[in-house]
Amino acid sequence: MGALRAAFSRETEVHAVPVHEPRGLIGRYVFSTDHKVIGIQFFLLGLVMLGFGGLLALLMRYQLAWPFTKVPIVGEWLFPGTGGAMTPEIYTALFTLHGTVMVFFVVIPLLTGAFGNYLIPMMIGAPDMAFPRMNALAFWLLIPGVACLIMSMTTPGGGSGAGWTAYPPLTTVGDFAPGSLSGQSWWLMAVTFAGVSSLLGALNYVVTIVKMRAPGLTAMRLPLTVWGLCIAAILQLLALPVLTSGTALLAVDRIFDASLFTPGNASDGIGGQPLLWQHLFWFYSHPAVYVMVLPAMGMVSDILSVHSRKPVFGYRPMVFAMMAIAGLGFLVWGHHMFTSGMDPRLEMAFLASTMFIAVPSGVKTFNWLGTLWGARIRLTTANLFAIGFVAQFVIGGLSGLWLASTPIDSYMHDTYTVVAHFHYIVFGASLFALFGGLYHWWPKMTGRRMHEGLGRIHFVGTFVGTNAVFLMMHQLGLRGMIRRTADPLIQDAVAALQPLNVFITWSAVALVAVQGVFLLNLVYGLFLARRGEENPWRAATLEWESASPPPAGNFRRVLRVERGPYEYSVRPENEVDYLPQAAPMEAP
Repeated sequence: MGALRAAFSRETEVHAVPVHEPRGLIGRYVFSTDHKVIGIQFFLLGLVMLGFGGLLALLMRYQLAWPFTKVPIVGEWLFPGTGGAMTPEIYTALFTLHGTVMVFFVVIPLLTGAFGNYLIPMMIGAPDMAFPRMNALAFWLLIPGVACLIMSMTTPGGGSGAGWTAYPPLTTVGDFAPGSLSGQSWWLMAVTFAGVSSLLGALNYVVTIVKMRAPGLTAMRLPLTVWGLCIAAILQLLALPVLTSGTALLAVDRIFDASLFTPGNASDGIGGQPLLWQHLFWFYSHPAVYVMVLPAMGMVSDILSVHSRKPVFGYRPMVFAMMAIAGLGFLVWGHHMFTSGMDPRLEMAFLASTMFIAVPSGVKTFNWLGTLWGARIRLTTANLFAIGFVAQFVIGGLSGLWLASTPIDSYMHDTYTVVAHFHYIVFGASLFALFGGLYHWWPKMTGRRMHEGLGRIHFVGTFVGTNAVFLMMHQLGLRGMIRRTADPLIQDAVAALQPLNVFITWSAVALVAVQGVFLLNLVYGLFLARRGEENPWRAATLEWESASPPPAGNFRRVLRVERGPYEYSVRPENEVDYLPQAAPMEAP
């Protein structure tokens, strides 16, 4: 700890990274080692996969609203030989693919890959990442991961159908055994590629932040966006090797019948432990929730401060709260296994640690409210999405407290309450921060602002649609609707609420449709909007010291940091009400 504290507290000199202006279209935009281009590549891939994952969700919602009826227009093409209707096996493969795509190929690549790559060097005053080629490799490893995911769908015999959690013994049937899940081995390869990509990126982020900060940029002068990305990267470094090792062992068990996770014959005493996989999987996958949420928390803190013209309330408690959330995130994985037959004494330990994680989460929530209290709030699209993030995070966090209680979880664990809780955090919170970040940093990336009118329509539609879809799922869960089932009508109590399932499906259609406004705004902000000021928000952090869009190498000079990142409303009587981090101390 002492060495880590020393690394973050001391001043650093920027380590020069050779900056070569790439030549040609391929060198500039495809095989570039410029962190900004790689960030945009992550963004484009994540956006395509987000659209793909959203279409999978609509297909599942159609099945739940009108079970086993022909899917209009695309049914015969997608489900040949079934009369254009979905089967339980197809539905299982769809929700497996949807969860895998959204977690491993959308939210993590967008928040940590796209924003991490684009913002970290610029927010710390560095010319590039510490390891530019490793940075490019981290992106390109996702491409074979996507290819393997596609193969998992197209392999004869059906796609992977064990859920995104891949529990044995469903996933340990040998590739050539009768009843094999033929797409499961491709699924394991896809997750492995995504895991190695994230691991390389996390290592690069930590080294860049520790070794390449501008002179004067000590730890307690870092923007909270950088803190969130750094802590998330440390989580990846500590937890991801466990999942990657587990997927390798699962592949060995599946292909070579090694009986690592597969229960054996009780008479011969030989066999593996299926619960071992659950421990390995959730030891990573619960911290992975914070890998998705912590960068979002940091981005939202920055956006609220800039667009409310007020310093972040309680900067140091915010930093320590993020550290506490990350640390406690390693102590709560067992709450995903309350119904697996866990010793009640161990359940109590996981229950207590899960409840306790609400304390630093509450600190952050009240700090965000404190930032807004008495501020000169500007209801820009970026700020609206940041405020929406706070609302979604609180709703998702409250339902998480229900599920942390062992007696309540015993009833709710396999119901749609879990689906609602998870989506409020991963979709409602993380993607609201993603949209807010895009609207906020778009002028930095392109030199143009997106249309505020279209942005507000996008926010209202997304906020209403998100709550119409996922808030109603709590009611279905309380009535006992089982998740991961293709036919809700088999439960009499749920069948009475079938109109609610139809309402949720139409709300999901509307939620996806309103994203067309966002795509229209992207086109407007890329081609039609006029070039504006280099710092239209009057933000104080270092990335705004560069031109918009930034050149290769980012900055024309080596920056010297003189103050913290949130010095707003320091002289409200002046037209300029902020002090940039790199402005000399004697600046008026």
